[in-house]
Amino acid sequence: MPRLLILVGIVLIALGLLWLAAERLGLGRLPGDIVFERGNLRVYIPLATSLLLSVILSLIFWLLNR
Repeated sequence: MPRLLILVGIVLIALGLLWLAAERLGLGRLPGDIVFERGNLRVYIPLATSLLLSVILSLIFWLLNR
């Protein structure tokens, strides 16, 4: 059990670092992403970012499966 918790912690740290790197590359602010702002309310729908990540992950898993 302790090994699993350590592994989960390392994975979360890695995901956080990848998230920071992706923001610096402009991921998350692509032209197809929808943002509604009205007063104190902000609704963010990352359509283009989700599609791009889906294609990249599909290619990675397809290559690993071969």
